[in-house]
Amino acid sequence: MTTIPNMLSITNFKKTIILGVLIISALILFMMINPFSWNDAGNRTVVERTTGEQIVQFAPGIFYAGFFAKEKEWPNQISVTYQDAAAKLELEDNGIEVGQIMIRFSDATTANVKGITQFILPSDEKEMILIHNTHRTPQSLVVKRLAPYTKECLQSSAQLMSSEKHYGGGRAQMAQDFMDQLKEGVYLLITEENVVYDSLEAEKKRVYQTEIQLDKKTALPKRKTSSIKEYGITVADAAITDVDYEEQVDQKLTKIIDAVTKSSISKQELMTAQQQTLTAKAKGEQALVEIEYQQKQEQTKQVVEAETRVKVAEQDRLQQKIAYEAAILEAKKIKELADAEAYSKSKIMQADGALEMKLKAQVEVQRVWADAFSKYTGAVVPQFQTGGGATANGALNFMDIMTAKTARDFALDLKQKSN
Repeated sequence: MTTIPNMLSITNFKKTIILGVLIISALILFMMINPFSWNDAGNRTVVERTTGEQIVQFAPGIFYAGFFAKEKEWPNQISVTYQDAAAKLELEDNGIEVGQIMIRFSDATTANVKGITQFILPSDEKEMILIHNTHRTPQSLVVKRLAPYTKECLQSSAQLMSSEKHYGGGRAQMAQDFMDQLKEGVYLLITEENVVYDSLEAEKKRVYQTEIQLDKKTALPKRKTSSIKEYGITVADAAITDVDYEEQVDQKLTKIIDAVTKSSISKQELMTAQQQTLTAKAKGEQALVEIEYQQKQEQTKQVVEAETRVKVAEQDRLQQKIAYEAAILEAKKIKELADAEAYSKSKIMQADGALEMKLKAQVEVQRVWADAFSKYTGAVVPQFQTGGGATANGALNFMDIMTAKTARDFALDLKQKSN
């Protein structure tokens, strides 16, 4: 009874194993002959069917490819990078490193260029199939077509200028020429030989000047047929990230930089000296202006003072004139008054014979001798008399004599005169 269940379990186990193997085999077979495939976003898939038909799946997602079809994924955009010293040629992040590109300028000097160029693969199915059939892989497309085309455009752009011109401001021009040739085709160039004098090396040198050939009718640049346009490949962007000149150029540029630096310093010193001169001149002019202003102020002050003195003198003269005229008027007035008074007195004197004046004079005379006589301390009457005449008073006789003399001197006429 116990052996039967064991046998059944062993049988079931074997069936399970066989079923699992069959399922796995079926899955492997399905995967091998699976007619469906998947296209990632950012890529396109080229499909080769067993019938020989080729299609390109551009849209992302699942699509029908067909039984036993071969598939190859291509990036929608592919980058050619030239940053490292050596090439890697492996597709990483839709880019392939081809190594730095060496260019040669018109003065025969060289430099290593770093940068990146992005190309857009065509969205036309026929053009994409042509690319696939020609190159089979993105690496082959880059190595055989995109990298050589990028290098050719770079070298053509470098030939249009010297290393010195590139360093002195020609980087943008070179980048513009590079992009233009990537998009439209490489320029056809013509080179002319010229002899110039190198001031740094102090010698004459042959310089090859390269120019773009222009179409006589359209005046547009002549170009080679673009090796990417025929496949519908376009340029998304291009950037030159660095230009590493050879040692000879670096030495020359060092000399140029030193010369430019010295020239700049000299110019700066000259500008400083000129500025100092202008400043000194301005200060001198300012001092002269201040002196002139002060002198003008002093002159103005003197003029004002002189004018003031003149006006004061004129005022004094006017006042003196007024005073003089007033004095003349006053003198005339006094004279007239005096004349009037004299006339009045004259008339009075004529009328009374100058009685009043005579009386005043007599009174004054009498007062004087009376005063003198009053102060006499001698004997008025003589102590000794001789003769037998009548006695008389000497003092009285003196007074009579003085009175008579005064009257005689003034011719006093006490009688009033009649008119």
